[in-house]
Amino acid sequence: MSAPDILKLHDDDNVAIALAPLKAGESVAVEAILKSHKVALVDIPAGENVLRYGQIIGKATVMIPAGSHVHEHNMEMSGHKVDYAFSSAVNPLPAPATERTFQGYHRADGRVGTRNYLGVLTSVNCSGSVARFIVEAAEKSGILDAFPNVDGIVPIVHGSGCGMANRGEGYDILLRTLAGYSKHPNFGGILLVGLGCEVLQLATLVGERKITADGPMRYMTIQQMGGTQRTIEKGLEELTSLAAYANQAERAPAPVSELMLGMQCGGSDGYSGFTANPALGVASDLLVAHGGTSILSETSEIYGAEHLLTRRAVTAEVGQALVDKLTWWEEYCARHGAKMDNNPSPGNKRGGLTTILEKSLGAVSKSGQAPLAGVYDYAAPITQKGFVFMDSPGYDPCSVTGQVASGANLIAFTTGRGSVSGYMPTPCIKLASNSDMYARMSGDMDINCGEIAEGHSLADKGAEIFEMLIDVASGTKTKSETLGFGGVEFVPWQIGAVL
Repeated sequence: MSAPDILKLHDDDNVAIALAPLKAGESVAVEAILKSHKVALVDIPAGENVLRYGQIIGKATVMIPAGSHVHEHNMEMSGHKVDYAFSSAVNPLPAPATERTFQGYHRADGRVGTRNYLGVLTSVNCSGSVARFIVEAAEKSGILDAFPNVDGIVPIVHGSGCGMANRGEGYDILLRTLAGYSKHPNFGGILLVGLGCEVLQLATLVGERKITADGPMRYMTIQQMGGTQRTIEKGLEELTSLAAYANQAERAPAPVSELMLGMQCGGSDGYSGFTANPALGVASDLLVAHGGTSILSETSEIYGAEHLLTRRAVTAEVGQALVDKLTWWEEYCARHGAKMDNNPSPGNKRGGLTTILEKSLGAVSKSGQAPLAGVYDYAAPITQKGFVFMDSPGYDPCSVTGQVASGANLIAFTTGRGSVSGYMPTPCIKLASNSDMYARMSGDMDINCGEIAEGHSLADKGAEIFEMLIDVASGTKTKSETLGFGGVEFVPWQIGAVL
């Protein structure tokens, strides 16, 4: 059943989505229904499953008459088993008709950057202020005026690096994250700044890499330099040298296969799962078909929809690796007195999402139809092409931080409520799920996917996103870049005791 003001997404669904606010007696509604919220198409008895996308999103807690508003007042999570059916739906994507290129920065390790920043990366919170002082001094002095190929200077500061065990899960995650940023292809030069006595030592972060006076990486500690002012002075000297080095890089043609896209959704609503998310899935498939890489993450927000991914796993081992991540998360939540179904957030619920099952089914649609080629730990280097999954929390800045550390040189972020953020050194494209929010926040949104609900085709919108990915990779600024976002969104995932 479908009418101009409601949308039924699957033949089996017993609810539809309101495309406009409904008054009692309008369309099928017997009571007022908010836009993007669910309306019952038939009587749903207490205890019966509620279906959206042809999948279970919860169960009725009371008898829900046809035409009624379906939300948290009469619906809840349901315990049900899913069939993982490992590798039963692996369908290779068709090859593209033509090869595509973008204009990128070719690095010595063979990777290609979409931006050419300098980074001031800290090993510990204790050096964070000094790192910011160095960047502020560099900006005031105008040292980049003579280096037009350098996009800017990014301070990468965080709240950890000491007061932690020097081994174990938490330490390993932070080390992987910092190492990933220090090697990121969107940085033309990196200055590492430590205090000197922290648990996570700069020497460990540098590892076996050779540091030369004219290379892309330098490092120093505040204690060794002799305090704040001398560190700032030395930092300015090093940044000037690094800028001269990075300025030698120029954009040159590169195959689209060198793009690695991190996909996120945040501030989702009832539209996200049939407009912005699947449109991004179309763009992801186009990228993968061209030999590129796309990353789905937010493990706690695929909960209940993982069976749609395990069926596309290239091997049973890859599918099991994803299930193992979810098992870890269930145990992790239990240890801390939390539940995987605590999501959606209050904003998600105001947008019409009721359970994590419903949110997850929409979130997974970002992945398109490509085979699942691999499952990675948080911030682990992604070494294979295709569609992959990286373990992460659902908290957007933390999840994107892991994707960037893993090598993402582009981010695409869908939102229904309206999210504002950026993730230097990686440009972030914002995709609005509905036209109302796009109009209200057009200064922050790059593409309006709400047009899909108004008749635009999913394929055309996905192609539009794909073309924007190429344009942004070639240097076109996103709205978040123009606004200056990206200086505070570095949020490594913290696990373990603070000592």
